[in-house]
Amino acid sequence: MLDKKLLNILVCPVSKAPLHYIKEKQELQCRASGLAYPIRDGIPVMLEGEARKLEPEEIEALD
Repeated sequence: MLDKKLLNILVCPVSKAPLHYIKEKQELQCRASGLAYPIRDGIPVMLEGEARKLEPEEIEALD
């Protein structure tokens, strides 16, 4: 589980938009950039090269 304070200050490094915590996938998703950043051992990996591209239906689900 991510600390809520940390989640409130983290933004997407690409778009600078807010992130959505997806507990089931252990990742932070950004609607604006269409990227998902993994959380490994409780630490968000906020590197564009480590992010995966979101599928269109995943982006829609963030609304």
